[in-house]
Amino acid sequence: MQRLDLVHPVIQAPMAGSDTPALVAAVSEAGGLGVIGAAYLSPQQIREAAAAVRATTARPFGINLFAPLPAPEPPADANAALDAVAPFCEELALPRPQMPAAPADTFAAQVEAVLESGASLFSVTFGLPGPDVVAAVKAKGMLFAATATTVEEAKAVEAAGADLVVAQGSEAGGHRGTFAVPFERAMIGTMALVPQVVDAVSIPVVASGGIMDGRGIAAALALGASAVQMGTAFLACAEAGIPEAYRAALLAAREDETQVTRAFSGRPARGIANRFMTAVEAGGAILPFPLQNALTRPIRTAAARAGRADYLSLWAGQGVRLARRQSAAELMARLAAETAEAVAQLATRKV
Repeated sequence: MQRLDLVHPVIQAPMAGSDTPALVAAVSEAGGLGVIGAAYLSPQQIREAAAAVRATTARPFGINLFAPLPAPEPPADANAALDAVAPFCEELALPRPQMPAAPADTFAAQVEAVLESGASLFSVTFGLPGPDVVAAVKAKGMLFAATATTVEEAKAVEAAGADLVVAQGSEAGGHRGTFAVPFERAMIGTMALVPQVVDAVSIPVVASGGIMDGRGIAAALALGASAVQMGTAFLACAEAGIPEAYRAALLAAREDETQVTRAFSGRPARGIANRFMTAVEAGGAILPFPLQNALTRPIRTAAARAGRADYLSLWAGQGVRLARRQSAAELMARLAAETAEAVAQLATRKV
């Protein structure tokens, strides 16, 4: 909190495609840390998003990228994966899907844009960048962070020179940050993961996953976390860049309606179950990340325009029932009051 000049121990999770400069700036202006989820942005778009944030607030903000991943191995026969999504293309009056090309590797150029952005924090998900990137980030005076879903991953993050580690519990919405073990072995709940990571590393730990209100923040601090990272709670805010159909689904969802799926992107991610997710998972033919993400993008884009939640990737964590429609400033104020109240109640409660 001191190094990032935070008033409140709250980091808005990077949500590529859903966090807007308005959301990022509002969180930072309210005393937290807004973060641009820039994984899908071009270098020029990163510069523009950072400039838009800086035009609104002078307070610190962060930028997140996906760590470089090996090139995906396309299947010898992709027809089954194409056939699985073809009916949805037809329903949305889209052309029959074609095998997408592997996206170009733009990570180095994205990093250059981040270094020019004026951000105070650079974070990565899905792994770790090379030591040259870490050195360049620190030379700019920026803090470096990475996501871990196990203790061993947290140790690797620290060894890579990170200033803080985001401990992502299995309750978290969106993509799993797992990079060193099979995904199935890394489904560790936030309550279990955070104290074990705190005991294993010497850098500050940020708790992430299922935290939606001040009670969750107080609990994370009690577990030894220095701050929390929250995504689903901010998705419901007015400034979030999601279709209204997504926001309505988020506000109506229950805690037992999310599941981890590869249907939309090819990489495990937690979201609200819908017809597309169920059908594609049942078919079993899914391209590897990011090919599946490219394959389903036209469907998701058309569904957003049509207000059809059944075709959208409705990323959300297990605390989704606690989501509220409000502004980011109102949420930050409520989180601060709730955290103070929770801590005060614990101090006076007889055990």
